[in-house]
Amino acid sequence: MLLREIIESYDPDTPLAEASTIPSSWYTDNRVFQLEQETVFSRSWQIAARVDQLNRPGDYVTTEIAGEPIVVVRGSDGELRGFFNVCRHHAAAVMTDAEGHAAQMRCPYHGWTYSLEGELKGTPDFSGVCDFDRANSGLVPIGIGTWEKWVFLKLEGDHLNESNADLDEFLGIDLIDQFQKLHLGDLHWVESRRYTLNCNWKVFVDNYLDGGYHVPHLHKGLDSVLNYSNYSIENGEHFCLQSSPMAEGDDDGVNAVRTGKRALYYWLYPNFMMNWYEGMLDTNLVRPLAVDRTEVIFEIWTSASQCSAACDRAPIRPDGFQ
Repeated sequence: MLLREIIESYDPDTPLAEASTIPSSWYTDNRVFQLEQETVFSRSWQIAARVDQLNRPGDYVTTEIAGEPIVVVRGSDGELRGFFNVCRHHAAAVMTDAEGHAAQMRCPYHGWTYSLEGELKGTPDFSGVCDFDRANSGLVPIGIGTWEKWVFLKLEGDHLNESNADLDEFLGIDLIDQFQKLHLGDLHWVESRRYTLNCNWKVFVDNYLDGGYHVPHLHKGLDSVLNYSNYSIENGEHFCLQSSPMAEGDDDGVNAVRTGKRALYYWLYPNFMMNWYEGMLDTNLVRPLAVDRTEVIFEIWTSASQCSAACDRAPIRPDGFQ
């Protein structure tokens, strides 16, 4: 079947009562996966790092978005910048560690050196090359913005003009206002954990967005502290909020960190989840590695009072809920 036929085989406008899940080929056909990389992930704002990883000039983080190597760096001028992590000479990765601190960015292959602002500064044994335009041979920039605790990048678009205003427009004023009321600045990063799952990335997202349908059956501890009969779903332009009032439950260790009046489960299109309880936030970043392989990065933030309980008593499981 042609790729166009696969895509057009699903009608997103079917009335809800008659709707069905998307075709199985969307989960298994590598052509669909490649199309998603070129469209869904290249054209949307993607989480690249935590802001706290990039506090000082020279701090950097490397990652991969839509199959492309990326580096985010705090410049000498204090500004955050994102670049394709590709040397302009022979396309080797310039920065090879996951994160670190450097006075400059130097390709390990032939020693080409770039400033923290991405400008090409050093080209060993290259002085005799004719018509070489050094000024236009710096690292290729990527659109960058920050929101709350995260750095976002966007691969496609006007790289020099993509900014926080564009990110804010993508997030929407409603979502931004909702998170301002959560006071995430009071929370401290605790740890990060990574899991590789042998499934398509959409399987994980489907699980997260099933309206809590699986919680009473698979997560007895969580179910005991949620008033599931009053579970609600709110859809924004680029996000979905699932929420539930908290119910009284026994302090069995798992529940000790789930306090407050309401649990909030945010999904930000296409692959970022934020799970908020009073005094605690955990996030799930879903990274497609292949059509049948997915990495999920879990991170935990807590208030000072919750830090010990969150680490010692609530181990994260790779299914979207603790």
